[in-house]
Amino acid sequence: MKIIELYTKDETKNLKMGLAVLGIIFLIFLIVLFSRSEIAPKEGGRYYDLYARFNRTDGLQVGDAVRLSGIDVGRVTDAKLDEGFKAVLKMEIKEEIKLPDDSSAAIVSFGIMGKKYIEIEPGGAEDMLEAGDEFAYTQDAMVLEELIERIIGIGKAKRQAKKDNNKENIENEQD
Repeated sequence: MKIIELYTKDETKNLKMGLAVLGIIFLIFLIVLFSRSEIAPKEGGRYYDLYARFNRTDGLQVGDAVRLSGIDVGRVTDAKLDEGFKAVLKMEIKEEIKLPDDSSAAIVSFGIMGKKYIEIEPGGAEDMLEAGDEFAYTQDAMVLEELIERIIGIGKAKRQAKKDNNKENIENEQD
């Protein structure tokens, strides 16, 4: 008994390739979907809201982590612009985490191109932030292009200083 082939070898190859590509796209979709999920507390618990005002948040989004000493202590729950066009972020912090009122909030990332989060640096004051308070000290997100420009600027300044120093030494030797 002879089996009838429905597709040619090229068609079968193209079909397999198409299914593989669809599988990869579906896998990427699932990874993105689950990596964007909100930070849910494992133990449940209660939270209080704090606010922070930034000039720029570059890549930080609602749902991103709020961390203290590398440990997740909350998440960003809202982002709005104030009348001065600054970003005002609302964060929920675990109720058992009490922060001195001179603490600071900085937008940082996991690695050079990683996801952004807010890192809280606790201050040393005896008074604590209460629900609804705002961080007095904040540090905006560092943009990679700006960092590279700063590094290049420092290198150029050092090179120019070295040239000026060499030129001065040559002039002193001639005198």
